[in-house]
Amino acid sequence: MYDIVGKRNWYFAFSALITIPGLIFILLGGLKPSVDFTGGTVWQVRYADEPTAAEVRAALVELGHPEAIVRDAGGGFLEIRTDPVDLLPPATPIPSVSQAPTPTPLPSGVTPSPSPSPTPSPSPTPEPSGAESPSPSASPSPTPAPVIPGTEFDDLEQELIAQFGEGTPRLLVTVGPTVGSELIRSSIILIVIGELFILGYLWLRFGFRYGTAAIVALLHDVIVVVGIFAMLGYFFGVEFDALFVTALLTIIGFSVHDTIVVFDRIRENRVRHAGEPFGAIVNHSILQTLGRSINTSLTVVVTLSALLLLGPATIRTFTLALLIGVISGTYSSIFNASQLLAAWYEWDAERKARALATARKAR
Repeated sequence: MYDIVGKRNWYFAFSALITIPGLIFILLGGLKPSVDFTGGTVWQVRYADEPTAAEVRAALVELGHPEAIVRDAGGGFLEIRTDPVDLLPPATPIPSVSQAPTPTPLPSGVTPSPSPSPTPSPSPTPEPSGAESPSPSASPSPTPAPVIPGTEFDDLEQELIAQFGEGTPRLLVTVGPTVGSELIRSSIILIVIGELFILGYLWLRFGFRYGTAAIVALLHDVIVVVGIFAMLGYFFGVEFDALFVTALLTIIGFSVHDTIVVFDRIRENRVRHAGEPFGAIVNHSILQTLGRSINTSLTVVVTLSALLLLGPATIRTFTLALLIGVISGTYSSIFNASQLLAAWYEWDAERKARALATARKAR
């Protein structure tokens, strides 16, 4: 029988190898939040003259946007990002409605005279047969509606079109800084609450050691995903959006689900193999659930890989985060959570044995 538990130090070393670089790049500021979190206006456009990103960036600086970031979005499109730019026209003031004059009260005993009836208008004179009827254009044209002044974004885009030719837009998003800060706060609260509820459930279901080991494995998966995105952001400018938070919550659920399967089998085998060392029981349980865990994860990995390669670009960040998280979650359930639990029990048994030996010597 293959001894998985006996090689746990190698698994711990591998986990450190894939998490420590990610933590370093997180501290270096590699995480690049998208406009969903920072606020701003992002649009993708392809101009007729096909200018370079540097040329458009220089034009935006001259137009009063030195914070602008311009990069190639593929297919001839450029992605432009600036501070929030108004997409709506300025609010039109509503004129105040004047109150109708209050009628003057009449003296007592005076009856108001009836208003004269309107004089009936004379009936129109019939036109002679064969006369041309007046054309509709002969009637006075209605007063044209006031022209709404252009928005701030329209003014900016017209300036760019004047320099680089007609533009073909593909994407336009604007988010205020207040919305971005609220989204950051809500995302952190969601992740923390999710982990606390999972921790409480595992403590009630399995006990303190099982729950703690599962949460450590869960944090491993979160650090792996966030660390890889920090490295991608540091080297390639990859940003994470609001769907990234959804992916993290999904990864948390998947990781704990796979860990519970292994823990359930460990708890069953502790009754079936009573008297055996705890490490041997954990090894039996891992081997019994290994095929199920890998097969379940492979079906998800194949689907996510197809979405990543063939799916729309709008969910690419979400799909990539899920793919990394599913692979990491499968690994951590087998080679981290279970190994940490076995190491904890063995360390506790050794501690009790040393305490017993010390007590015997004292006697």
